[in-house]
Amino acid sequence: MDTCKIEEIRSLVAGGAGCLGTNLTLRLLDQGAFVDVVDNLSTGRKANIDELSRYPNFRFIKMDITDAALCTRLQRRRYSHVYNLACPTGVPNIALLGEEMLMASSVGALNLLKVARRSKAKYLFASTAEAYGDPEVFPQPETYVGRVDPVGRRSPYEEGKRFGEALTRFWGRKHKVDVRIVRIFNTYGPGMSPADQRVIPQILSHLIAGQPVPLFGDGSQTRTFLHVDDLVDGLLTVMEKGECAEVYNIGGGTQLSIRELFDLIKDATGLPGSVVFKKHFIADHRGRWPDTSKIEALGWRQKVSLTTGIRQSYQDLLASIQEAKRAKARTASSERRFVGCQERPGGLGQVETMLP
Repeated sequence: MDTCKIEEIRSLVAGGAGCLGTNLTLRLLDQGAFVDVVDNLSTGRKANIDELSRYPNFRFIKMDITDAALCTRLQRRRYSHVYNLACPTGVPNIALLGEEMLMASSVGALNLLKVARRSKAKYLFASTAEAYGDPEVFPQPETYVGRVDPVGRRSPYEEGKRFGEALTRFWGRKHKVDVRIVRIFNTYGPGMSPADQRVIPQILSHLIAGQPVPLFGDGSQTRTFLHVDDLVDGLLTVMEKGECAEVYNIGGGTQLSIRELFDLIKDATGLPGSVVFKKHFIADHRGRWPDTSKIEALGWRQKVSLTTGIRQSYQDLLASIQEAKRAKARTASSERRFVGCQERPGGLGQVETMLP
């Protein structure tokens, strides 16, 4: 990885308790890197942290990247790579966590850029396909400036990420921080929460529960989907081979309507189910399709088929739901027998609630 010896790789992954961050962290740990994960667990999962804690070269710090004082303490550490994935996701979360999205992509991004500058680390900002808004160009190349309403209902996520991109590139030019930006299109895979607001876990969760699946509009809006393993490949490729201050799309190559996605998930899992069409609660985008020729020039390729990835995601999500039920039953039983008794979490890695 890069020019550093593997034992010298020390990565900071912000937002590492989410699906994307957890899978990236697992890959880094398996490669022998030392990894600090920071997350406030607003949408991240404690179960993901528990899994990562079995690694001795892992450390979890529960914190909000918008907290300047804690991030200043973070500057005492030395990192070779900083991955900024910290931001609530999911369109339904915009109304609930819009301010958090804006602050994470502005104040939080600035704090992490300062950490990267102090460490002379490479810095990667995870942006989104939402930066293109409701596009008029298909597929969308990185040179397309998009069509975004700066004060629309989706603006906390769209404009927050666009600001984060601008700040990242500015710091790369003014302060000579080695930065790069990735625009992530719809991604799915193991580590998703049953409460995840994105379309694939929502469809799977409803089918597993035997509930009708809500599809907004008429289901004709199109997206592309990329397995998280391919996304992690893309993040590492951009971090290692990408040019400073450049932007790279990472996403699936095949457009699929949401209705077609529903049918594919049913076929792949064998689950019965029906849909109920609902009026969209927010202005929706008609389609999204990345031009990935720029990252492909670095050697990246999509590898995991959607059918294979859906089957894997189904099994992982089903196991998470079943474990959550067992944990709830154990907790209820424990409370009945031992009021006030608590288990101490185990694991080889270190878990902190704040920095020393």
